[in-house]
Amino acid sequence: METFNVVTHAPDRSGGSNRWTVLALLALGVLISFVDRTSMSSALANSAFIQTFALSSVDRGWVNSAFFWSYGLVQIPMGWLVDRYGVKWPYAVCFALWCLGTALMGAVTALTALVVVRLLIGLAEAIVIPASYRWIRHNFDESRTGLAVGIFTMGNKFGPAIGAPIGAWLIVHYSWKVMFVATGAVGILWLIPWLFCVKNDFPTAATRALSCRKASTVRLRDILSSPVVWGGMLTSFCYGYFTFYCATWMPAYLVEQRGLSLSESGLYTFFSFAGIAIVAAISGWAADRIIARGHDPIRVRKLFVIAGFVGGCTVLLGAYATSLQMALFWNVFSLSFLGLATANALALSRLTLIPKQAIGLVTGVQQVATSFSGGVAATLSGWLLHVGGSYTLPMMVIFVFLLIGAASTAILLRPKWSPKVTAVA
Repeated sequence: METFNVVTHAPDRSGGSNRWTVLALLALGVLISFVDRTSMSSALANSAFIQTFALSSVDRGWVNSAFFWSYGLVQIPMGWLVDRYGVKWPYAVCFALWCLGTALMGAVTALTALVVVRLLIGLAEAIVIPASYRWIRHNFDESRTGLAVGIFTMGNKFGPAIGAPIGAWLIVHYSWKVMFVATGAVGILWLIPWLFCVKNDFPTAATRALSCRKASTVRLRDILSSPVVWGGMLTSFCYGYFTFYCATWMPAYLVEQRGLSLSESGLYTFFSFAGIAIVAAISGWAADRIIARGHDPIRVRKLFVIAGFVGGCTVLLGAYATSLQMALFWNVFSLSFLGLATANALALSRLTLIPKQAIGLVTGVQQVATSFSGGVAATLSGWLLHVGGSYTLPMMVIFVFLLIGAASTAILLRPKWSPKVTAVA
């Protein structure tokens, strides 16, 4: 009978910079990527920006979603790239490209150019998640995976948390053009510590050949036929649908339906994403501690994930709240509670249940679903807003997807369905 051991892959910590320092840089890198991608949500809640490009609600949905379509399109190639060519240099090149693209947004004057630049930013940012998870899997064992992923995911939650109020402040005090230029230009400073602190892992020809042989032990057809991979994709889509809805539409919802100012909407967006970031790190650490005491890692992480999805369903209470205070409370609470799922879902479906040599590729495959969830959330929510005239219908769709996410976690994420490793002659 075939078994799957979740702790058979020892982390590689030979040489290089301190792993916690590099992890902090990865968290900061993903934070910057989310600031750059979600700065658009602040612009789309600004009347001057809307008037400049004569945007309807449907147009706003398409502008918001453009990033995610290109971002999703190249997730698998980016996973393949980092599995074979390392993390340091591919990440550095892509990082510089998306920061320059964000700054260029300040010079755009036509809607078509706006969409094209957003597509290009999506292509460059696609490196972030496959590269980061590959590095984490090679440097942290199972007893630290939840904490490591929790710290990393704080970056992609504090990104929109910080980006929304900063973007709103720059727009209110300067303009949307200054906002894009500033966020893109400042982000490029991250490259300085990255280039100095991270060990060069660009492989020699011999090492690259060996990596290709190791990667070939987990075939793409085995990855695509694995229920674990499909379960991870479905879970990622459902999780991402809620978080990307909040990243793209929350400022507009708070301004247009709840009557807050742009600055106030940025503040409450911060509270929501800060909440999920903090809960994600704590729940990842808590799961690690329970696992370290001898409990089954898969069962522990699945319970955290399901609890997070079910708790996130309280978003619907905010949609029907009659008072501003309760609407804001459920808005913050629902997204924060989802943080129970954040680190544990990612650790489970991309690390614990996945062979080490295929982390980048599997992460790329699953990121396709995450990316498309952003595109679907942005586009579908804009259409539902146009049809229904309020944000209640978009939130009802979120509720349905959260329930689907809980079910897919319970049913599909099982060790016996993990991608199989085949022998290489």
